[in-house]
Formats: sequence, C-alpha cells, structure tokens
Amino acid sequence: MRTQPGLDAISIRSDLRAGDIGYIVYMHGRLYRQDYNYGTGFEAYVAQGLVEFYRQYDPQKDRIWICEHRGQIVGSLVLMNRAPAAQLRYFLLQPEFRGIGLGKKLMQLFMDFMYSCGYTSSYLWTTDELLSAAALYKKFGYELTEERVSTEFGKRVVEQKYELRLISQTWKPSTNQP
Repeated sequence: MRTQPGLDAISIRSDLRAGDIGYIVYMHGRLYRQDYNYGTGFEAYVAQGLVEFYRQYDPQKDRIWICEHRGQIVGSLVLMNRAPAAQLRYFLLQPEFRGIGLGKKLMQLFMDFMYSCGYTSSYLWTTDELLSAAALYKKFGYELTEERVSTEFGKRVVEQKYELRLISQTWKPSTNQP
C-alpha cells in the first residue's frame, strides 16, 4: 500500500522557472481529461491564460505558487492582477497530494498575498463538477454569483463564477509564510 506524502514533504515556491508554464498546462490537460473528460479546448484555454499571466507579470501584484515534491511539480495556484480585483486561477493538485491540507495552505498564501497587495475583492471561474474546490472556496468566503452553460471544453459544463469581497478589518493574515 502506497502512503500519502505529508504536507511537510512539499516545498512551495513563488518564482516562475523555465518549464513551469508548459508543465502546468500539461497537468491541467491530463488531469481534467482523466477526471472530467475535458477536451483539448480546455488545455488551450489554460495555455492562453498562462501566457497572458507571463506577459503581464508584475511581482508586486501577481503571484504564482508552485508545489514540488522530490523535484516534481505536484500543484499550482496563480493570483492574476485584474485591477481592482485579484483573479484566482490554475489551482490544481495531483490526486495523491489532495486531502493533506495543501489546498488550504495554498488558499491561505493566496489570501495573505491578496491582502498585502491591497486588493479588496477576488473572483474565480470553475465548473459545477469541482465540488471539493467549491467547498474550499466557500470556506474562505467566496460566494457563487453567476452560472453559464458552456461547451468550450469539449463537453457541456456549467461554468460558475465565485466572488469574494475582502473586508480588511476582518481578514487576519497568517504568520505561516513558506
């Protein structure tokens, strides 16, 4: 029986390195095909968004978190500046790294950075099939605000927009920075 790695075995970095964009696109394409039967349109959508992130990247307002285990990328999360809001994108963990608190840790890092940059709102797009992700977003205060049917990913899906209004007096940044 294979044991699940612990959170302490994962390193998280926030610098973008050669190969990261391609690998994150590959992970999304492979895992979303395997888990949800998404087509190459979804992979192209991820690739376009990551190229946009790279081209507009400003380390004062944008951030990427890359999770690694034994030198391999096992997860990612991106905060993309959409002034005045912060867009949450490309949040993905390899299946064997889910359920160990890594998603919650990444969300905390996202929230802390968002707060430190002075953003007062955030949003993300997902689909109604991603129930665990939606539950995590809701725990951090996001609310479902919009739904629309789409066939862009090679099948019919219901895209969902979640939004968060950050009230600075109530947000308490964590002290656990990697």
